Amino acid sequence: MSDEFVRVGALMDINSYPLWAQQMVHDCAEAKRRIVQHEVFHMMREGRIEHRVARNFLVFGWPVIEQFPQYMALNLRKIQYGRNRGQDMARKYLIHNIRVEQNHADHWVAWAAASGVGREDLLYGPVHPEAHALSHWCWYTCERDTLAASMAATNYAIEGATGEWCVFVCSSDVYENMFEANERKKAMKWLKIHAQYDDTHPWEALEIICTLMGENPTARGVALLQSSIRKSYEYLRVSLDHCLLMQMADGRQVFPVPPVERMELKRA
Repeated sequence: MSDEFVRVGALMDINSYPLWAQQMVHDCAEAKRRIVQHEVFHMMREGRIEHRVARNFLVFGWPVIEQFPQYMALNLRKIQYGRNRGQDMARKYLIHNIRVEQNHADHWVAWAAASGVGREDLLYGPVHPEAHALSHWCWYTCERDTLAASMAATNYAIEGATGEWCVFVCSSDVYENMFEANERKKAMKWLKIHAQYDDTHPWEALEIICTLMGENPTARGVALLQSSIRKSYEYLRVSLDHCLLMQMADGRQVFPVPPVERMELKRA
């Protein structure tokens, strides 16, 4: 009996994947929920995000946005054409998505500008070490780990959670209406693009991961995948938490009580 995985069901149906993958997704679901339902995204969706929080989010998130095509390029270096079906699938996926990602940094810069966050802030603004942890982790795993583990950490975990929180934010037009009418299209382009297409990308990544691992991978192999996914969720959560930090006059950093009243997005 062949150990090779070949999907026969719908791409976006978890039941189309091996039992080990179904269990892995289930075990990581709560960690992903804490990302998708994070207070930062509730603030966006409800139109009560302060400029301080918006600036932190856009600046802290920039390194991953700017480097994401490079993570995929690092993974592409691991592949030899014709070695196996999983690697051939990964090669096509990565080449295609590197091209797709090429304009996303420009869209993020436009979103930041409409939010009162300048290009200089993105490129040179101070970033807490905790907020840099996600970009460092993504680079490390894509450079050092197996193809399956590093794609699980980036193309499955990061893209999957991103697609879901973008859908959540865009499910209301309140945040969009916080921008001036002539700025809305550019300001919302990054969010709307990810809400539209990223729902399939993590599933395509999961199919590739399962094809690389087969129907019956080792327990150690599955544990590495799950650890990679959880680390991505955890580092992303830490970065989001630090978006809410307030700098006190004595240098202390504290988390404020989430505001109840709607707060307009102030211009810098």
